[in-house]
Amino acid sequence: MGRLDGKVTLITGGARGMGKAHARHFAAEGALVTIGDVLDEKGQAVADGIGCDYVHHDVTSADDWAAAVDAVLGRFGRIDVLVNNAGILRHAPVAEMDPAEFRQVIEVNLIGTWLGIRQVAAPMSAAGRGSIVNISSIEGFAGAAGLSAYSASKFAVRGLTRSAAQELGPLGIRVNSVHPGGVMTSMALTAAQSMTGVDGGGFLKALPIARFAEPVEISRLVAFLASDESSYTTGAEFLADGGLLSGPGY
Repeated sequence: MGRLDGKVTLITGGARGMGKAHARHFAAEGALVTIGDVLDEKGQAVADGIGCDYVHHDVTSADDWAAAVDAVLGRFGRIDVLVNNAGILRHAPVAEMDPAEFRQVIEVNLIGTWLGIRQVAAPMSAAGRGSIVNISSIEGFAGAAGLSAYSASKFAVRGLTRSAAQELGPLGIRVNSVHPGGVMTSMALTAAQSMTGVDGGGFLKALPIARFAEPVEISRLVAFLASDESSYTTGAEFLADGGLLSGPGY
C-alpha cells in the first residue's frame, strides 16, 4: 500500500465495473481520487463508500471535461493522473448496426479519451509531470464478429496513445494503454450473453490462465502505470488477458 500516496487522480466511468475497482484500489494505495460518470446516484455512492469526490461527467462533452478537470484543480491545485476508463459496448453485425450506435461507441470510447488527454495536457505540462492511462481492450488487437464499433474504437485508442506519448513525453507526461481480456464486470457479461455461437467453456479452456479476471487485477496494472515505478514507460501497450493473445493465430 502507498504506491500512489498523494497522487491527484481523475478516473472516468467510476460508477461501476472496472472504474469502480480502479477508484477503490487507487484510494487504498493513497491516491486523492475524483471519479466521474453520468450515473450520478451510483457514482456518488461509490465516492461516499471510499471517501473520494464525485463529479457528473459525460466524456463526450468538452464542457464536462473542462468542468471535471477544473473541479479537481480547484480542490487539489493539480492533477497527476488521468485514467480514461469510461467506455461502452454495442453488439451487432455490421450489416444490421444502426450508424447512430456505431457513432455513439466511437464518441464515448475514442473521442472521450481524446478530449481527456486534451484537457489535462496543460495542467500536467505546467507541473512538468503526469501519467495518463487509457483503458483499451484485447479487441484493440484482435477483432470479433459483432463488435465492429467497439473494436474500431479500441484499435484507435492504441494509435491515440502512441501519438500522445510522442507529443507529451517532452513535457514530462507519460501516456500508456491497458488492454484487458475477459473481466468479471456487468458490461463483459452482458456482451457474452448477447453473442451467439460462442463456446464459453472452450474459450476458457484455451486460456493459459483459464478464468476471467477480477476487476482489481486490472486495477493493479493501472496503478503501476500511474505510479512513479513506471517512470521510464510511455507509449506502451499492456495486455492483461490471461494469455489469450499469446497463442497460435495471434
